[in-house]
Amino acid sequence: MSTSLGDSPTLGSLLARRDLDLRAAGEFDATTLAARVQGVHSSDLADPTPFLAEGLVLLTTGTQFLGSDDDSPDFDAYVARLRGRGITALGFGTEVVREGIPRGLDAACRAHGLPLFEVPYRTPFIAVARANAQAIAAEEYARRSWALAAGRALSLAALRADGLAATLDELARQLGGWVGMFDAAGALTHEHPAASLDAATRDGLRDEVSALLRRGARAGSSLHIGSTTFHVQTLGRGGHLRGAIAVSAEVFDREARGVVTTAVAMAGLALEQRQTLAQATTALRAGLAEALLAGDGALVRRVSKPLWGTLGTGAVAIGLTDAEAARREDVLQWLESAVAARGGSLFFGRIEDGLLLAAPAGDGVFAELATKLSLRVGVSAPATLDTAPVALSQARVARERASAGSLAAFAEVRGGLLSVLDDERVGAIARAELEPLLRHDAEHATALVSTLDAWLAADTAHEAAARALGVHRHTVRARLALTERVLGVDLSSFAVRAQLWLALRALD
Repeated sequence: MSTSLGDSPTLGSLLARRDLDLRAAGEFDATTLAARVQGVHSSDLADPTPFLAEGLVLLTTGTQFLGSDDDSPDFDAYVARLRGRGITALGFGTEVVREGIPRGLDAACRAHGLPLFEVPYRTPFIAVARANAQAIAAEEYARRSWALAAGRALSLAALRADGLAATLDELARQLGGWVGMFDAAGALTHEHPAASLDAATRDGLRDEVSALLRRGARAGSSLHIGSTTFHVQTLGRGGHLRGAIAVSAEVFDREARGVVTTAVAMAGLALEQRQTLAQATTALRAGLAEALLAGDGALVRRVSKPLWGTLGTGAVAIGLTDAEAARREDVLQWLESAVAARGGSLFFGRIEDGLLLAAPAGDGVFAELATKLSLRVGVSAPATLDTAPVALSQARVARERASAGSLAAFAEVRGGLLSVLDDERVGAIARAELEPLLRHDAEHATALVSTLDAWLAADTAHEAAARALGVHRHTVRARLALTERVLGVDLSSFAVRAQLWLALRALD
């Protein structure tokens, strides 16, 4: 990325020009030689500082020192003014006014640490200025050429299968530094080179980026973590930030910023496209979850296979998270990774009161999800995809017994809770609860009890209940409406449905 010393506008490159024959008045260290020369100016004023800028090399013939002997304080005062103005070096043109460099000027430059060199008579001052201007122009051309080549390299990287990661890796290579991407929560999701930051720097950077993202506004800033400077740019629109990119590079000039801006734009577009795809995928999963609850496991298997992998045909467990989980991006991302790791044997989708999960019975994914992401998760007894509606009812009952960060299995809940339903007193209470329906069925042959039982077993799906009963779904709706009137309850209430389900189980 960088240009060579001979191409850079530094004091060292200027002194190295053989055609100029400039002669250093002493030994200069590497730092002095690497000092950047912003321009070359000539003046014989006793105090030229009002007309100078920082980073210049000043050339003089020494006219201002006529009449000053080597012990004159004029030299020290002159050099002190130049040093205070930030002059990079002083060139003295010999054989114009006097032979050689005045000893008093040499001593003053050494005392104040101002580099001094001789410009021989045959070297015009304008030649020195032109040489520096050529070096600046060459560097600018090299940097522009590098920026164009870097932009092309980023474009090619973006076309790869792993376009976003490849683009970030290429950006790090082009800058010769470190590049990291953070998600919307401030977690480092990708870096190149990998594991090159020490723990303290990594933690400090994560905290600063997280604070920047919490503000919710698009921003670019420079952060100093220890001895390292990071340039951070957020991704996404204000109020909808997708994350941030952090860069640490030795050179971060205008061209480097332009290349980073290109990479940020590419990353932002990729993340927006990912978000659009993720929303479509979430909607598809929700639709498949509804199909599963309607008892159409075959459709779920058929659609899932080309997208995520083959769902097993053996025993599965149905899990249900709390409702909050369905709104958490970190949960959805974790589950997508879990699906990929399991070759499609895990399915999940959003339903009305949480995330429905289906995985082989005994899979540890349910417990892992609960503990790692602090969720309440209920798990059914072993079932099949075709009996998912009943299994979901079990998972829902189990979930109500789970605490944050824990899993509850229906088998445990059934042993601890449903076993009390065998008690004779509970049976009496259940018969009293359902007496209005039992009496109505006996007097009018309305089948309200069996319809209610089938509807609850189908997880309140009218179509599935109708198939189980062998009637039309409108018949189911009419019977349920009549049930509400007979019992004086609202079946849209989960508490009411749970109480009736328990009463029905007590009568089994």
